[in-house]
Amino acid sequence: MRPGLLTTLLPSLVLVVCGCTGTGGPAGDDGPAAESPQDAPSTSESPSESPSQSPSQSPSRPTRTRAPEPVPPVSVPGLAEQRHHGDRLRLGAVREQTAAYTSYDITYRSRSTTGRDQGGQESYTISGVLNVPTGRGPFPAVVLAHGYIDPAFYVRGQGMTRERGYLASRGYIALHVDYRNHAESDDDPNYQNRMRLGYSADVINAVKALRVSREVPVDDDRVALFGRSMGGGVILKALVAAPGLVQAAAPWASVSSREAQNYRQFMADDPDDAAVRSELISRHGTPAENPAFWRQNSSRPYFDEITEPVLMVHGTFDDTCPPGWARATHRALVAAGVNSRLEWYDDGHAFGPSFNAAMNRTVRFFDARLG
Repeated sequence: MRPGLLTTLLPSLVLVVCGCTGTGGPAGDDGPAAESPQDAPSTSESPSESPSQSPSQSPSRPTRTRAPEPVPPVSVPGLAEQRHHGDRLRLGAVREQTAAYTSYDITYRSRSTTGRDQGGQESYTISGVLNVPTGRGPFPAVVLAHGYIDPAFYVRGQGMTRERGYLASRGYIALHVDYRNHAESDDDPNYQNRMRLGYSADVINAVKALRVSREVPVDDDRVALFGRSMGGGVILKALVAAPGLVQAAAPWASVSSREAQNYRQFMADDPDDAAVRSELISRHGTPAENPAFWRQNSSRPYFDEITEPVLMVHGTFDDTCPPGWARATHRALVAAGVNSRLEWYDDGHAFGPSFNAAMNRTVRFFDARLG
């Protein structure tokens, strides 16, 4: 039996209380120092309680049942506790029509329901682009999660245009999610302070919206996730939060599965992020000041929740997301019991010369799992 996220979370809280604050080595570390005990998937269980003693044996120590610790709302376990609803997928203007597929502007509704003390229900209209293969279907589908592009300059469908067309030309419905705060999507004013967990919620809800749509001929039992760079991290959190949602997933050139490393690599020294960094730190502290928060917002400690096979694809010359990150994430997935494979290509972060070979390998992986 896989331990639940709440069970997995509690040991980390105990470690923090006891003063264990290590977050591993510098960004890109791949040796033992990069995977501290806090990063290992938690598989231990509390020792079995001994049989309750009778009052005559322990008159002054009545048995007490301790209430479980609450799950922090801004955390991967908090994302998993939400109830996600995706629907109202609407086809808009035709963007492109080829012999192999038709491409549409789309919107759908992304809703997440939490406890009243965590904000209740949130609902956002999310924009995106949908490629539908020519023919009657039903077709297998892939939901795409793009990498980081400044939302102020991002335009609908940006970031995975090549992947979307490649998949559709090979018989896959390809839904590119813009995320909240991007393109024509609704804005969430707190998306940064909530560690962009809303992006993963939008991806989860995109899958649900596809499945209930009457306009799109999707085979409900054949759906996969595909994310690149930041989007790789987005889909790993989605896999943790919604096990069993899809049948396979492919993170390409993914960011680290440890948010402390992402903070050091992309935010800590970037002057353009000064305002966001200041507000984030004021609320949650740095990884050194509040390691529990950054751990709880990472996917790696909860990999034992993932039920889908994962194909990781990474470039040996990637200087944006170091290859050591991919090796460490892959090892952690395997250690957690996930069916994971890591494929290397002699290419950089954006995949130029090796793009077609890597896409062909990814489609064969989807064919095998979704066929």
